[in-house]
Amino acid sequence: MKPIFAAMFGLALATSAQAGEVTTYAFDGTFDDATFAVENAIIDRGLVIDYVSHIGEMLERTGADVGSDVKLFDSADSFLFCSAVLSRKMMEANPLNVAYCPYSVFVIDRDGEVEIGYRHQPEGAMQDVQALLDAIASEAAEQ
Repeated sequence: MKPIFAAMFGLALATSAQAGEVTTYAFDGTFDDATFAVENAIIDRGLVIDYVSHIGEMLERTGADVGSDVKLFDSADSFLFCSAVLSRKMMEANPLNVAYCPYSVFVIDRDGEVEIGYRHQPEGAMQDVQALLDAIASEAAEQ
């Protein structure tokens, strides 16, 4: 019985991870201009970028190692950051909201089409974070 439950639980986790929605905005410019716009939109709000994940470089570097020659992006970066105010508010509402921190906004370039986006957040206290992510992504896209 335990192996069946474990398999069902694993399937439920995989399904929920794939069910997340994403919002993207087209960017009329280069990837570098888009990343600069995202950086500015984050910093202009008094927030600190904790880390920039160079996802596109990692995928390109490791493709052959995992048996793939598929080029997914020309470039792809994700900017990780937090807001002390929103983080405290969302974690006071539910300490397990720690799972959503840090927040991220990504920039991707596929065949010269540059997009800025973010992953949707759960209902409740996390909607304030989603509003912040949308404001950053949409502002950067309009630069």
